[in-house]
Amino acid sequence: MPLIIIRNDITKVQADAIVNAANSSLLGGGGVDGAIHRAAGPELLEECRALYGCETGQAKITKGYKLPAKYIIHTVGPVWNGGKSNEEKLLSDCYKNSLAVAKEHKLESIAFPLISSGAYGYPKDKALKTAISVIGDFLLKNEMIVFLVVYDKAAFVLSEKLFSSISQYIDDKYIEEHPSNRRNIYAEMPKLSESYIEAPELFSEEVSVPVKKCKRKLEDVVKNIEETFSQMLLRLIDEKGMTDAETYKKANIDRKLFSKIRNDINYKPSKPTAIAFAIALKLNLDETKDLLLKSGFALSHSSKFDIIIEYFIEDGNYNIFEINEALYAFDQNLLGA
Repeated sequence: MPLIIIRNDITKVQADAIVNAANSSLLGGGGVDGAIHRAAGPELLEECRALYGCETGQAKITKGYKLPAKYIIHTVGPVWNGGKSNEEKLLSDCYKNSLAVAKEHKLESIAFPLISSGAYGYPKDKALKTAISVIGDFLLKNEMIVFLVVYDKAAFVLSEKLFSSISQYIDDKYIEEHPSNRRNIYAEMPKLSESYIEAPELFSEEVSVPVKKCKRKLEDVVKNIEETFSQMLLRLIDEKGMTDAETYKKANIDRKLFSKIRNDINYKPSKPTAIAFAIALKLNLDETKDLLLKSGFALSHSSKFDIIIEYFIEDGNYNIFEINEALYAFDQNLLGA
């Protein structure tokens, strides 16, 4: 099941549970905590009194009362102290334990805010990296819809190094396609807060492994010319030695949608769905173009979306959740979900 990044007020999200970035007393406070208590009503406070607080990194569940969500999972994030007080592990525990509680209660959907990134001072790019990493790992092994709720665009920050790298790549590729148009593409892109100029790179070195560039063999192209998208997809899954579940999870695709694709030889996916499968299968650029062509799509240097996809494929980063971070930051459609 997918991870979906949305811009919304978490108190209005329709999910089985929303996560409250609470203080240790669980009796309400400022920010998200206070908003959730106000929206849920006084009954929430009464139930929280009986929980006798919560330790940092742990999670406890209550009813949702007047909220659209049936449940509230309360977790206490760490206060940022320069990264010297085990903050990263404690923040990871917030997400892990909240997801564990949701799984224990057999919930099908859960919505998270960006925990600790407000009054607790956790740098937003670091908080985002931890959230995506933990949620992504969970979704590769479990079936659940997870929303990451961003209240406004200012709360969603890529590292300056990554942002600048993608921006330069887009600019270079656009100029290749339109050499006579020397406009400054950066003027159309979202601006980052100056406070994150020194932020470290968001993606780990383990993810950005160089990919061996393979050219397609002519006989392979001709042999498979009559394949439909569904046929090519299923063939590639077999050739890669992957299972169906492994593939649709890595593609951030709902199981029901994958079932439709598998059972309809002439299924026509959307472009983001087709690319999501290319990412899940770790296809190189030529193979990705072949898969897209089966659905009548192509990659173009006239599209920021397409150029960002190309950037990640050439960089060897096939983590779809991290790719979606970048797409969201550049106001593009997300892959999969």
